[in-house]
Amino acid sequence: MSSAEKSAVVSMSGSPILRHSEAAPFEGPQGEECIEQISDHIEAHLGQIETVFHEIVSDTVHIDVHFVKATETFPFVRLVTSGMSDLPMSAPEDSDVPKFVEVLMTLPGNWKLDQDSLSDEHWYWPIRLMKGLARLPHKHKTWLGWGHTVPNGDPAEPYASSTKLCGAILLPSVTVPEGFHKLRIDQDKEITFFSIVPLYEEEMRLKLRSGSDALLNRFDKTNVNDIVDPSRRNSAKKNFGLF
Repeated sequence: MSSAEKSAVVSMSGSPILRHSEAAPFEGPQGEECIEQISDHIEAHLGQIETVFHEIVSDTVHIDVHFVKATETFPFVRLVTSGMSDLPMSAPEDSDVPKFVEVLMTLPGNWKLDQDSLSDEHWYWPIRLMKGLARLPHKHKTWLGWGHTVPNGDPAEPYASSTKLCGAILLPSVTVPEGFHKLRIDQDKEITFFSIVPLYEEEMRLKLRSGSDALLNRFDKTNVNDIVDPSRRNSAKKNFGLF
């Protein structure tokens, strides 16, 4: 396990965790300093933004979620945050890990994002997950980076009744154009975009026990990438004749 993974303060036990029902005291958001640059970056690399899910009430930072609809050439939905990068994360001073981060998720093209559907957790949980992860490092004075895992509670609970996925890992997306991964704002600020890949409990335990490489090897064998499939195969279960 790398030093970056060891320093992750989000894990299966003894660390800050994300539970969708938790409510935090209200603090005034800082405002979205780079929303225009992020919007332009999304449209330059991923396609036209269909709409933006704006927060009405925010705490710590103001998080909006940009929606890029599926197309014939890329039949999947993109969701990308803005606002997480308004504040630097509390990353180690002597490291080169990114301090300014935004997150994205890639969903099936038929994922419902209309107002009525989003009242159902079956459809809303990816947005809830994105907003929760975007706030986590600022609320807990920590950082999120490559290979960090976050369970949905302790013990980890499924994000919705329609899936058994109950945690997430941050990884570079393998389905975006290369130029999308980083956005230079100025001399002092560069934003890194990480993909949220939801995990099963067994996959989180495999990663924590054996490191990210072991999990990614299983992903390769079971064709798992950052395109979310709520009912995909569990890559940590040895029942596919692959291991």
